[in-house]
Amino acid sequence: MKTAIIGLGNIGTQVALNLLAGGQQVIVADHGAIKAQAFAKESGGMAKAASVAAAIDEAQIIVLAIYFDAIKSTLTEFCSKLSGKIIVDPSNPIAPDGSGGFKKTIPADQSSGLILAGLLPPGAKLVKAFGTLGAGSLKSGARRFPDPAVLFYASDDRDAGNAVAELITASGFAPVRVGGIKDSIRIEVFGDLHEFGKLGKLVSAKEAGALL
Repeated sequence: MKTAIIGLGNIGTQVALNLLAGGQQVIVADHGAIKAQAFAKESGGMAKAASVAAAIDEAQIIVLAIYFDAIKSTLTEFCSKLSGKIIVDPSNPIAPDGSGGFKKTIPADQSSGLILAGLLPPGAKLVKAFGTLGAGSLKSGARRFPDPAVLFYASDDRDAGNAVAELITASGFAPVRVGGIKDSIRIEVFGDLHEFGKLGKLVSAKEAGALL
């Protein structure tokens, strides 16, 4: 399967780098062509730059590494192209709280994963993944040996979840499913299985098993 990374901010860039290191075919797109073209050039041709529309057309798995509100807009704009695709949501809807910290931009008891799942066109499948760690940990935690660090994911569709689990493995982490999309709040920011929540650190698969 080909994977498209939409958005080359801190998270999208590191996810793309990790996947390339794992031998995956990666298509990159950003809101403008310059950043994607530069990334593809720096990859030595391992990554392919494309427009957002072309990336969605060509890939089977779409990682929307953009802000939560931008994901909602993207799902609306490209609705007709997304049927049959696996949509990966790494979003954490937060904003500065005015006191030096951050707060959720949706109610504390709501999950961005559940909200976005309700916006998908028929035939599209959502997997919550790649958002449980900050960009620094996505870089430093990849390919640990002999006990790889975990990336949690949530999915309602087993086949879609397994496809993304393979990407997680290729990116240098151990995939651990926490449940369905209804459980994705656990792996979103401030959740009990998020680096910037109760978990607070990278964990091995053995440690993750005890937490689940």
